[in-house]
Amino acid sequence: MYHGERFNAWTHLVGAVLACIGAIWLLVVAGMQGDPWKIVSLSIYGFTLMLLYSISTLYHSVRGRAKVIMRKLDHLSIYLLIAGSYTPFCLVSLRGPWGWSLFGVVWGLALIGMLQEIKPRSEARVLSIVIYAVMGWIVLVAVKPLLASLGTAGFAWLAA
Repeated sequence: MYHGERFNAWTHLVGAVLACIGAIWLLVVAGMQGDPWKIVSLSIYGFTLMLLYSISTLYHSVRGRAKVIMRKLDHLSIYLLIAGSYTPFCLVSLRGPWGWSLFGVVWGLALIGMLQEIKPRSEARVLSIVIYAVMGWIVLVAVKPLLASLGTAGFAWLAA
């Protein structure tokens, strides 16, 4: 493993540990509030965040055939994290028709992206980038209800 990969492995391991600590903290706070929507959505978010950093740590730590497999899993976990990041906003902040619609579209795109990512063809990489971008920007369709739900300050944090 060359120096850059070792550094990547260590930084992603730190990310995995911090993701675990953050997820536990979020779940404790959600549990104290007793809101099952928060508990479930933050569990999904925390799990996908820990999964991405854990897989990425392994990807940057191995060689040979294992690296090829871990690279594929690393790319798959990106879709899961994007969808997992939307989940609290969909199920807690928006919840109603906007929330459920956005939730379904984002998780549907994640599934489509993961299925096409498994394909060995080179054009799959271009499609991946397109799906990542669409998933990232699709929130714009719900700007008005999100702004109403989060307020100006909350929306500014989301946009940052």
